[in-house]
Amino acid sequence: MGNPTEDFAELVAGDDAAIPLDEVVLQIAAHAHPGRDIRVVLGQLDALAARVPDRAIEGLAERLFVVEGFHGNADDHDDPRNSYLDDVVERRTGIPISLSVLMIEVGRRAGIALEGVGMPGHFIVAPVGVDGVWYAPFEHGVRLDRAGAERLFTGVHGPGAPFRAEYLMPTPKRRIVDRWLLNLQRSLGVRDRRSVAWVLRLRLRIPDQSPSERHRIATMLGSVGAFTEAAAALDTVASQVAGDQGEQVTRQALAFRARGN
Repeated sequence: MGNPTEDFAELVAGDDAAIPLDEVVLQIAAHAHPGRDIRVVLGQLDALAARVPDRAIEGLAERLFVVEGFHGNADDHDDPRNSYLDDVVERRTGIPISLSVLMIEVGRRAGIALEGVGMPGHFIVAPVGVDGVWYAPFEHGVRLDRAGAERLFTGVHGPGAPFRAEYLMPTPKRRIVDRWLLNLQRSLGVRDRRSVAWVLRLRLRIPDQSPSERHRIATMLGSVGAFTEAAAALDTVASQVAGDQGEQVTRQALAFRARGN
């Protein structure tokens, strides 16, 4: 068995377009399910794709969300199993991002190119090279136009929230992975705040995290008792920012390091 943290870091380190989302999120799940064989789940995705008719996106949506019964977990959105792809495949339920990645990866196997679209508060998919069309896996794979996507956004944020065209732009894969981990961080934190440490470690291994986000992650690591790791992460942040801000981050790192001794 490999080291899932190192395997995760290797998979997210390359060119963004080449990141295998299925393997990355299964390495995340391997932290919670160390005895499960990732290859079995990959084979299950292969089998789902083999049953998609005619390489058609409508057939993909019907196969997954009607015939196979995948659906949104509206009853327990914060169940961590919604963010473990092996559990999503087994239980046939998940949250918008996990069902979207499922649709993307089964679609890829079936010759249907899809991209993730991370709207604020919701996640959908778009067929590559097709303008003005999206699909909402959490809503049983329904096809959307722009007005439909706006309605989903309004349902989350309320009628007064301004909608921007950029919300419907494809989301880079590393940002999908980080959003996946952020959802898992929140789900685990509801149950046991200290249990999020391993998720925070993975988020720090994503190479293009901004200094401000690394600062937030490192601070949270320190808040759950991982003082030495938090200090090391803050040292990196301090080297990336200048002036008073860098000095402040350095003092914070020293404070965490003192608590870890």
